[in-house]
Amino acid sequence: MSKIVTLAAFAALALGQVSALQAADLSVAVGQTGDSTMTYRLGTQFDFNRSWFASDVGRLTGYWDAAYTYWDGDETASNHSLSLTPVFVYEFAGERFKPYIEAGIGVAAFSSTELEDNDLASSFQFEDRIGFGVRFSGQEVGVRALHYSNAGIKQPNDGVESYSLHYRISF
Repeated sequence: MSKIVTLAAFAALALGQVSALQAADLSVAVGQTGDSTMTYRLGTQFDFNRSWFASDVGRLTGYWDAAYTYWDGDETASNHSLSLTPVFVYEFAGERFKPYIEAGIGVAAFSSTELEDNDLASSFQFEDRIGFGVRFSGQEVGVRALHYSNAGIKQPNDGVESYSLHYRISF
């Protein structure tokens, strides 16, 4: 638990420095794993404020995503995780609606190494994600798949996936 508190303090300090430079977005997500564990995620995003490969088709951009996830398990005690992930987004051109696809790899810390029938082996996990959705009027709705694994650093490395629907609003 002390690892989670340390990570949370570090994340809060880092986010405080970043938020002084730019406005943050807020997101919420509800999802489920293959083991029927419900996931509830609250996050904040900080845009890279850069774009690459801009054309008539679209542009590549991205953001930092810092999030807290509550894992509501059926068989074992619930779990909590904190994550920080850089996410790259290809946003297609559009007037009012801008479809997008996204992918990212970051890090996460879990409060417990047990999650349903999965033995994560360590609190430290990598967070891989892929998703798609649409942006409109300072808002975003999308679908996302997240995979957590320690990349074989410690065995067993069962890992876990969560599939979710998310909503993001810009301030």
